[in-house]
Amino acid sequence: MRVLVTGGAGYVGSVSVERLLEAGHDVVVLDDLSTGHREAVPDVASLEVGSYGDAERIGRLLERAHVDAILHCAARSLVGESVREPARYYHDNVAGGIVLLDAARQAGVDRIVFSSTAAVYGVPETTPIPEIAPLAAINPYGETKRTFEGALRFYGEAYGLRSASLRYFNVAGATEALGELHDPETHLIPTVLRAAETGEPIALFGDDYPTPDGTCIRDYIHVADLADAHLLALVATASEEPDERPWAAYNLGIGRGFSVREVVAAAEEVVGRTIPTTTGPRRPGDPPVLVAAVDRAHTELGWTATRPGLADMIASAWEWRRRNVDPETGRRREIAS
Repeated sequence: MRVLVTGGAGYVGSVSVERLLEAGHDVVVLDDLSTGHREAVPDVASLEVGSYGDAERIGRLLERAHVDAILHCAARSLVGESVREPARYYHDNVAGGIVLLDAARQAGVDRIVFSSTAAVYGVPETTPIPEIAPLAAINPYGETKRTFEGALRFYGEAYGLRSASLRYFNVAGATEALGELHDPETHLIPTVLRAAETGEPIALFGDDYPTPDGTCIRDYIHVADLADAHLLALVATASEEPDERPWAAYNLGIGRGFSVREVVAAAEEVVGRTIPTTTGPRRPGDPPVLVAAVDRAHTELGWTATRPGLADMIASAWEWRRRNVDPETGRRREIAS
């Protein structure tokens, strides 16, 4: 199949592009490179620099690319920023997403897999969280993802769009070629590894949550396992059975949570040194515990996390950083031409 991957130069998107190419599919990448990296896109994938919210550009791209399905990974995704600037999140994640859906309708593309998030659940009533749990996001980021999920559902019922929302829990790790590098970096594991490089303490946002050690608990999933799920979900949207649901949501995690302090301790084991920490106030919009129930992905997609160890996720990220990131600057090393 031929797949358009929005955000395909970013962390999750680029690893998914890598996986799709390995499976023999053709890939077109759309990325504005505001947070993605041009060098993360393989030469065998076509790269279009631009925004999925640009109606004219996305319309032209879909018209000439003749794609079979869309993997929509592009979005604004920082919880704290969403609290400070909700307008940016509604503009890009919701309004931009509708531009993408309407362009797909116009071009006759009727399959889409969406990068959603566990943030749609807010503070869950039960743990692990099943997909049927109430959606009650507590920050604009999660709410914009929930809103777009609703659009997918109703576009499916009205227009025949076949889609899947993959609700990520915390994504971590690296492949041999691709890893996580953001500026600014807000994700825990790369931030911890950066602290290991510099010796500067990492701030723990709150130590008074109702958890065993007072820090937030999160489910983690290796980015390569996530890419496998993307491929399976894209294949699943090809089904044309009349009794199939036009839209479905799937949690992606390992079904086990780790606290912030446990992540730091695991990273210390991997890097072989103490990582200093400080404690600050809670970060707005952070639920205490997010752990996935993943039975639906197993049953309906045939997906299983094959890299479930936290230490293995951290080790793969550490090895990638050692090869690709300058420890003095925290930036990607220049590749000699």
